[in-house]
Amino acid sequence: MIRVVIAEDDLQIAEIQRRFLERVDGFEVIGLAHSLIDAQDMVEILSPDLLMLDIHFPTGTGLELLRWLRSSNQRTDVILVTAAQEVDTLREALHGGVFDYILKPLVFERLQASLEKYKTHINRLAALETLAQGDVDTLMHDSTVSASKEVTSRLPKGIDALTLNKVRGVFSDNQNALSAEEVGQCIGVSRTTARRYLEYLTSEQHLQAEIVYGTVGRPERKYLLPKKRSA
Repeated sequence: MIRVVIAEDDLQIAEIQRRFLERVDGFEVIGLAHSLIDAQDMVEILSPDLLMLDIHFPTGTGLELLRWLRSSNQRTDVILVTAAQEVDTLREALHGGVFDYILKPLVFERLQASLEKYKTHINRLAALETLAQGDVDTLMHDSTVSASKEVTSRLPKGIDALTLNKVRGVFSDNQNALSAEEVGQCIGVSRTTARRYLEYLTSEQHLQAEIVYGTVGRPERKYLLPKKRSA
């Protein structure tokens, strides 16, 4: 479970954020802070995985708290949720290492996408023991467009990047061995389509395949992350 503190001085907006977060699986709100000092105290005491942080507070800015987080080596990640539209503010936020920058008014689908991306990101980190360049490229969620185009251009016929990422995402959230049918159900494609992508990932050594015998002795091919990358 990913533990989250919400730092927002507007009580109504903070409550909306809390309700939105509770609708996303895998996240738990452990604190609501309505001031910068309360947010700092909660980070120090509760050590949340993620801080949902506004920028404008009566006594200062969320960017000041962000600088404190980094200077004190706090391991809490940050998603900014703010009405601040200044480019300089975004630039400073990026320098501070925020995971995402969401503009108000907050839309549930946008927040959900950000949280799911964050969950996938930390699951991938947890599954790795050593890094290859492909792992780094995947983890850096703000990859450049040119890099994305280069990867897409290398894909064989019948393999598209969007579906491929969905298949990889299944294994980011699940360390068990899965059949093509199970993967297909997870992402909404046929077993045949899922098997094509699974075999491609196996050939690229991103997955490994094993034969599993059922209760009646019928063999079934299942796929899982390589042992060296398992958590």
